[in-house]
Amino acid sequence: MDRFEWVDFSLQPEESNVISQTGVALYDGPAKSRVLAVPLSLVVLTEEQPSGFAKSAKIAVHFQKANSGKAPGPVASSQHDYIRLSFRNSGEVEFYRFFMEQLRERRWEKIVPPADPVSGVGARNRPGIMGIERSIQHKQRNMDMNISQSFKDLRMLMEKAKEMVQLSKTISTKIREKQGDITEDETVKFKSYLLSMGIADPVTRETHGSGDKYFTELARQLAAVLEKPLQECGGIMTLSDVYCRVNRARGMELLSPEDLLNACEMFEFLKLPVRLKTFDSGVMVLQLLSHSEEEVVKQTQILLEDKESLTAEELAQQLGLSVILAKERLLLTEKMSKACRDETVEGLRFYPNYFVTK
Repeated sequence: MDRFEWVDFSLQPEESNVISQTGVALYDGPAKSRVLAVPLSLVVLTEEQPSGFAKSAKIAVHFQKANSGKAPGPVASSQHDYIRLSFRNSGEVEFYRFFMEQLRERRWEKIVPPADPVSGVGARNRPGIMGIERSIQHKQRNMDMNISQSFKDLRMLMEKAKEMVQLSKTISTKIREKQGDITEDETVKFKSYLLSMGIADPVTRETHGSGDKYFTELARQLAAVLEKPLQECGGIMTLSDVYCRVNRARGMELLSPEDLLNACEMFEFLKLPVRLKTFDSGVMVLQLLSHSEEEVVKQTQILLEDKESLTAEELAQQLGLSVILAKERLLLTEKMSKACRDETVEGLRFYPNYFVTK
């Protein structure tokens, strides 16, 4: 403990706060003591002591002899050359990491102490005009370093964005080149890459306000993003599936259900290639403008005649659709007089409408 000095809570111009930790007890060797300050230049060895049953985790810090002319401290001499920090509220891992970083950097060796004619006890706490100027200069240097680091991080982010764009181009090229010769595993892998990239510049209220302009731009972006997935899904997708896909692609900029619905309702007004449709059952879907209900009914009728009868679950397996969309297909086919239903305790089953065809 003879390495410690009495100080107040103010920082000197060459000092900066790295990390603060509450709930830490200080031991002079094995005995508890008060919280004080000690120069990092005296540290020669550190040890981690993990927690045990009814024992908190500790960090042991070993010191070399204190320099002559040291400011007064709690004791003039100590029989121990080490202290222990006891972490009662955890946090020892992060504290130890920052502690070791500061010891490795040895910043105190890079600071040249300014000539100060004032000496003696209490001079540390009376910086004067020169001390204030040094403090201002120190803060300015820290600010310059922070700004430089921010621009460095921004450049790294831009480089990463370029890599992602190049990756997307590579994946698209591979898909086109291997059209018809690509395995199912490769397709899943490529799609997962594309899905993880998300929407590059999502429309938000912060960038486009909260009025019609926001919903207009959001509708245009949704139509552009969803056109290809809709083609892959047979031209139609439930609004719940759309909501999940869009929010996953937008990352942290999540859409509310109301914003999604309001934007989708503008598709027809903006003459976009996607439309919002509500079935008689109340199920809401997005479908491509090129999606033909007559063709859907015709394909469903052919499947019914081939299989003789189908449930919504069986049709979903046949076409790779959700059960909801499969049921809507069958109901639409029934509505067009191309199918008949048989509703029993086993469920709803559809048959070809032989009353019309035969």
